[in-house]
Amino acid sequence: ALYFEARGESVKGQFAVAEVILNRVESATFPNTVCGVVHQGTGRKFACQFTYTCDGREEVIHEPAAYAQVAKVASIMLKDEDARGLTDGATFYHTLHVAPRWSRKFDRTATIGVHHFYRMPTRLSQN
Repeated sequence: ALYFEARGESVKGQFAVAEVILNRVESATFPNTVCGVVHQGTGRKFACQFTYTCDGREEVIHEPAAYAQVAKVASIMLKDEDARGLTDGATFYHTLHVAPRWSRKFDRTATIGVHHFYRMPTRLSQN
């Protein structure tokens, strides 16, 4: 996922995208595994959570050095919970080139490289 979603980002940006994936794993709103999160909605064209899984293109690694870099980022993030903290709990992101409808309702937590990061808004119940 990091290769297809963030290989062109800075290392900080790659860590931030990895953080979103892991934040989703820990959230009750999303599947509870990395693979479950990454492939949520796959099979429905453009209804997936990570575009590369449903854009109809074959996933081919054309940049081995970039793949090696994101593999290191993924390994660090999976081993060290203390490596998180860049996105303030974000569970969503998008590139600066688009403005999804949901982004107007969510709380932006960070902008890193070419991505904005967001949390779902918390709803306060009234009793």
